[in-house]
Amino acid sequence: MDRPDHVTEPGTRRWRRARGPLAATLAGLLGVVVLGAATFAARVPPPPPAASLILYPPTAAPSTMPQPCTIEGGWPCEWAPRFHAAAELVARSPGTLGLVLVDRHTGARFTAGATGERIWTGSTIKLALTVYALDAARTGRQPLTPDARGDLAAMLHTSDDAAASRTWQRYGATAMLATFRDTYGMAGLTMSGSHGDWGALTATPGDLAALMSYALDHTHPDDRAWIAAAMRDVGDVQHWGMWSAGPGSGVKNGWLENPYGGASHWCVSTVGFTGDGERYVVAAMFQMPEGRDSLDLGARTLSDLAAVLFARPTPAPVAPRPT
Repeated sequence: MDRPDHVTEPGTRRWRRARGPLAATLAGLLGVVVLGAATFAARVPPPPPAASLILYPPTAAPSTMPQPCTIEGGWPCEWAPRFHAAAELVARSPGTLGLVLVDRHTGARFTAGATGERIWTGSTIKLALTVYALDAARTGRQPLTPDARGDLAAMLHTSDDAAASRTWQRYGATAMLATFRDTYGMAGLTMSGSHGDWGALTATPGDLAALMSYALDHTHPDDRAWIAAAMRDVGDVQHWGMWSAGPGSGVKNGWLENPYGGASHWCVSTVGFTGDGERYVVAAMFQMPEGRDSLDLGARTLSDLAAVLFARPTPAPVAPRPT
């Protein structure tokens, strides 16, 4: 009896060739598969030639980085409400008030009020006297004696008038004014009083800002560090104006009673810096009219002005009142 067609012989691992009806059926099926494969291959279109392919550059993904927001003058948008508040304060203040703010990193400036008006400098000019004496020592024009250094410290710390008068005479009095104008940038500085001393000068807020910028940008690094440290450590009598800009701020204030027209008019001024690396320079000058003039009002107004510019609480504390 024959073995089944699908059985292999032991040890050979060969399939026997199929015979009979099963063989015919398998052959037929195989033919159909081969014919179908040939027909499918004939119907598949050939790929296009390489020259007909069109390649497009990849589309750049839209940027998700936020764009910096700036306002007029190149200031970041966070300054907009501060500038608005400062401008409103200047506008509603009586008399003549001018403000200049400078970003020393970018050169951007903000101004408000009567920035072109000359107002009595008062003791703010003591900063110019200090810079002049330090520059004179660095260039060998005049040595800085211990007494002279002590007068500079007293001028900046407590705004000592006697020290200022000695410094004024020690370094040539009005002979210094050309340097103040031409080198320190105080182009509007004018001798406006008849007695011709340091307390008889007028200038604009821009002149004071230029003086402060010169001291920070052009003095010897050791002198700059000394000036900045002294302006950060002023006595109580100068704890107003730019002092209200916040911790780390430096200030030189001035206050002067100016009698004219049969009445007394107080003038107050402040110049200083704040921010990392003394980035921001501010100068403000305020002359109050007859009938509304008050040293206390002036000090408080300039303090609030500095506070709103640098997002500090208002009303800013002023204690004690300058005398």
